[in-house]
Amino acid sequence: MAVLVTCQAISKHFGTRTLFDGLSISFAEGERVGFLGPNGAGKTTFLRMLADLEQADGGEVNRRRSVRIGFLPQEDRFSDGATVASVLEDALADQPMEPYERDTQVAIFLSKFGFETASGFETTGGLEHPNIGVEKLSGGWRKRLALAREMIQQPDLLLMDEPTNHLDLEGIQWLEKMLLGASFSFVAVSHDRYFLEHVTNRVVELNPVYPDGYFSVSGGYSMFLEKRADFLESQQAQQVTLANIVRREVAFLKSNSKAQRTKSKSRVEEAYRLKDELRDLSQRNARTTAPGIDFGNTGRKTKKLLDARGLSKTLGGKLLFKDVSIRLSPGVRVGLLGANGSGKTTLIRVLTGALSPDEGSIELADGLRIVVFDQNREELPQDVTLRYALAGNSESVEFRGRTIHIGAWARRFLFSVSQLDMPVGDLSGGEQARILIARLMLQPADVLVLDEPTNDLDITSLDVLEESLTNFPGAVVLVTHDRFMLERVCTEILGLDGLGRVGRYVDCAQWQAAQVRIARGREDVSGRSKANISKPRVAERGLTASEEREHRDMEATILEAEDRVQRCIKATEDPAVGSDHVEAQKRWEELESARKQVAGLYVRWEDLDSRAI
Repeated sequence: MAVLVTCQAISKHFGTRTLFDGLSISFAEGERVGFLGPNGAGKTTFLRMLADLEQADGGEVNRRRSVRIGFLPQEDRFSDGATVASVLEDALADQPMEPYERDTQVAIFLSKFGFETASGFETTGGLEHPNIGVEKLSGGWRKRLALAREMIQQPDLLLMDEPTNHLDLEGIQWLEKMLLGASFSFVAVSHDRYFLEHVTNRVVELNPVYPDGYFSVSGGYSMFLEKRADFLESQQAQQVTLANIVRREVAFLKSNSKAQRTKSKSRVEEAYRLKDELRDLSQRNARTTAPGIDFGNTGRKTKKLLDARGLSKTLGGKLLFKDVSIRLSPGVRVGLLGANGSGKTTLIRVLTGALSPDEGSIELADGLRIVVFDQNREELPQDVTLRYALAGNSESVEFRGRTIHIGAWARRFLFSVSQLDMPVGDLSGGEQARILIARLMLQPADVLVLDEPTNDLDITSLDVLEESLTNFPGAVVLVTHDRFMLERVCTEILGLDGLGRVGRYVDCAQWQAAQVRIARGREDVSGRSKANISKPRVAERGLTASEEREHRDMEATILEAEDRVQRCIKATEDPAVGSDHVEAQKRWEELESARKQVAGLYVRWEDLDSRAI
């Protein structure tokens, strides 16, 4: 494969902070690269250096002659007053082509990216008029337009910084299909693990934990995880072996002065070299730590935390959802799915009391404590220091009855002490997300409501966040387009279609299958008149005789299932299985199965309640 870009011993520093030093790596034709790294590792800076938008402090970036490189930044920027069509026309302004050729290309890409000619447009999905001003587009459609602007210039290598940002699940799947059919190579910074698995044939992690500053694996994301785990395990073992060698060498050199005098100079130098190597290895291995995310709960034993019945809401003349009922109890983790603008954020604002429903009611347990993660981060001022954002005017925080110094609290979330006096606005998006999580952890909760908590978080942080949410004893309401997180965390999925309907699904895959059936149904009726389209069947109210018996016994059934959960919890805490990995894993799986059964029973109870007369 022909090499497109080569980096030779490049370095980049910001003040006293080193992003990378002596980094050498290349990218070739045919490669679809997923580019990973912890927050603040310099991924965006690295892409900008490849695109010749930023210069290295040392080393060289060599590009193949006449290579065309496109760059898709995280934030989509367009000229004031631009329209969808004019953005693409301007992208071709320097191309040697006739006007009709340019118009043809623009029309092709408008169609390819879903910007069809229509009399109107919808900013939450559907068709967009090419003469609509860019300022009227939703975040997802702006991302599509930014991608079209780069692709219409036919790059050899496209650099993409978080291309799934602002895209809903449908948009992410569309992007995956687009990239799989693309003729160009690409390097994509992304923390969407399913996206990485589906579209990449090489994965690179930029991280000082590796001796070369990065780790590269040919294959998809799952292959990368296997190879990475093997490498880090080997590196940890190497540190133990090297430490033993150093101890022996130092002990011998110290054994007596005569031994030192008669010792060859090369042996002494080798001992010092090994000590330096051990220090470097220890520092690299120390960087593998993850943030200490652990949400606190109030310890409440109430079975029913929140009971919402028949919720409906219309905003701006658009019906977002109708007749939605949700019951939250300990262990229930509800995921909300739907296109951008379908009403997910509005629904959680109704559940938390920030908005009033048009219809329906919400019953809360006495003194219920709901803690909310806001995707817009409006509660996080940008002009204060990290120190103030984490602890206010204090030098410590109170966490679960313990006083923790601000330095230790900052390190728990992977911040260095030297960063404490930095303005929040100078930190990366992922670092700001960790600040919000740190602040939430200081608030004991019965219900956690998280609106897009995965934005900008690196994969290590995502893994820890998922683990914390899974183990949280209260209830969770989660809005995210991260399919991996939804599958791992949620016991139930609510899918909003943006037209008022809300469906219930066991998992993300079932929701996706339903969307395919709905899309096929739309295609089947697209050529018929409205008179020939039968009305959708509405579920009848009331219960059958067997359902009435089930409804009558449901409370007892749930109590029995919850007793099973408590038995499973005690089984996992049995010290006798602490050293038996297989048995411990089996007991944790039984506990998770029991929790899912309880969650499913509450969903069933809610359904029976809603239809009971």
